Amino acid sequence: MNRRVLAILSVAFVIALACTFMVIRLLGSQAKASKPPATTRVVAAKTNIKLGSMITADNLTSIEIAGTPPKGTILDKDKIKVINRGVLSDLYEGEPIIENRLAAVGSGGGLAATIPPGMRACAVRVDEVVNVSGFVTPGMRVDVLISGNPPGQQNSSQGTESRTLLQNIQVLSAGTDYQKDAEGKAKTVQVVNLLVTPEQAELLSLASNQVRIQLVLRNPLDTKVSDVAGTATSNLFTGENSAPKKLLHSKNAPPKYITVVVINGSKITTERFPAPGRHQ
Repeated sequence: MNRRVLAILSVAFVIALACTFMVIRLLGSQAKASKPPATTRVVAAKTNIKLGSMITADNLTSIEIAGTPPKGTILDKDKIKVINRGVLSDLYEGEPIIENRLAAVGSGGGLAATIPPGMRACAVRVDEVVNVSGFVTPGMRVDVLISGNPPGQQNSSQGTESRTLLQNIQVLSAGTDYQKDAEGKAKTVQVVNLLVTPEQAELLSLASNQVRIQLVLRNPLDTKVSDVAGTATSNLFTGENSAPKKLLHSKNAPPKYITVVVINGSKITTERFPAPGRHQ
């Protein structure tokens, strides 16, 4: 056979082998890319589950999650650990259940399970418009304002006074409560539960029986506590924005009188003189 033809055939054979190798590698990489990623079967909510509810087997289902599941996700094999635990925040249909969304084992359900250690849930009555319009919903942050007449100043020329009692308070729940009227008939009352410290709970308890309470919505990212002195009805008609004089307490106010004690042997006398700058 001609050497030239043999050389050409040898080169063609080598090229064919190289092309075959490249095609095989390309097909292999495509097959790898098309292979579905590993999945993990986890526990999820079968229906919407409200805050404070106790989870039952009927509330649960299983779903597949591709890749690494989020930290704290309950695996399907551990489903028994979820049953009879309280829900700390609303769960929605198809949502994987995370450990930190559930109350501790044995703590039960209801609002009590959502209260952190050292805190209290204090119920506050609000008017119907505030609640029904969706003004206050769980998780929001509010300021608590009070309006009324300070004790012993019912006839004050300043009129009704208002001041900020608490700031940046978290709303735990909002709903209705049932109480009886003077005739013994049931009536609904709009109630908002606020997450407060024991000291703040005392203030709210006292205020709810003495003055009118109003909740003011604030941005949840705004955690600054402002220095608000308060205001009075009289300021609405004078155009003044400052607080009423009775709400301002000056630590450096000059005394009205100067008292002088004179000791002469066993005799002690006391004299009072007008302080400088004041008229007798």
